[in-house]
Amino acid sequence: MNKREFIKAGLLAGAATGLSLKGKAEVSLAAPKKYKLKNWVWINPNLKDTQDELNTRYAGYKAAGISAILFENDSEIHFRTAKANGLEAHRWMWTFNRAELLKIHPEWYSKNRNGESCVDHPPYVDYYRWLCPSRPEVQQYLEQQVTDIINKDYIDGVHLDYVRYCDVILPVNLWSHYNLDQTKELPAYDFCYCEVCQAHFKDQYGIDVTTLQYPDASLSWRLFRYGNITRVVNSLADIAHKKNKVITAAVFPTPEVARRNVRQDWTNWNLDGICPMIYHGFYNEQVSWIGDAVKEGTHFLAGKFPLYAGLYLPNFKNDDEIRQGIQVALKNGAHGVSFFGGIDNNNVLSILKEETA
Repeated sequence: MNKREFIKAGLLAGAATGLSLKGKAEVSLAAPKKYKLKNWVWINPNLKDTQDELNTRYAGYKAAGISAILFENDSEIHFRTAKANGLEAHRWMWTFNRAELLKIHPEWYSKNRNGESCVDHPPYVDYYRWLCPSRPEVQQYLEQQVTDIINKDYIDGVHLDYVRYCDVILPVNLWSHYNLDQTKELPAYDFCYCEVCQAHFKDQYGIDVTTLQYPDASLSWRLFRYGNITRVVNSLADIAHKKNKVITAAVFPTPEVARRNVRQDWTNWNLDGICPMIYHGFYNEQVSWIGDAVKEGTHFLAGKFPLYAGLYLPNFKNDDEIRQGIQVALKNGAHGVSFFGGIDNNNVLSILKEETA
């Protein structure tokens, strides 16, 4: 099961209801004016595409108001053709969720509160193999991955995904799919309790985490894990910035949800932009909630860097809902939107052009 299949699992439990909105609403950008409007799309490049097909597609993206593409794989012809058509080309990188080191460095992988490593006990899905952010070797490995990416002249920046701990709490729409009740944190999904994390936490706070009766309620233990991710992210950002390359990230929808569900404190990262995955259907919310999530994110960022609202297209029931999603994102301070899902065979591009022209 790949990332798209995991995401689609959330739809099995039913999509969220949304409000229909026809016509173009009045949009007032609440965001700081120092950032210009920019719209993004996540895609996995098809290596069978021809040069003519790519020129036609990327010219169409540009004409519709897309500014940048986040490519899941490296394909020089895709990157260069996108750039030739006036688009930014960024490499989408899986960060802590990586399986290529399982046999080489199994000790680098995270352990849950039961002491089980995701090498042998991957949570939820088989590809969930989480590296431990406490280990200097892991940070060095990720720094080299980013260095290798940004050293390529046809890549404008790096986009971090899975830049967090494993989901200790899934979006509510996935609970029934995995037959789970996550109204409280379950030890099997609470990471990382490896020996290195325990030692570092004890050095920093003087506390043996194994002695905590309720580790899920320990504010110090939460803060320790927030800081682990932040330290690595900001190190990667330093590398990108020294090469004058852009660094962004896909994150959970709001600062509160990100901290609670995946120990991700993204308002304290030194990025050039953020793409919160405001996938309303995953949380059984209506389309209008996209605006609420944007408002919370921009409030806590306080202009530090721009926010681009991530919209999951399969969550929208019709074109009116897509239009409303874009409108409420912009009205509440987003500096643009980022689309996940197919945009080539529907009306998304024409709607985007109308709303952001």
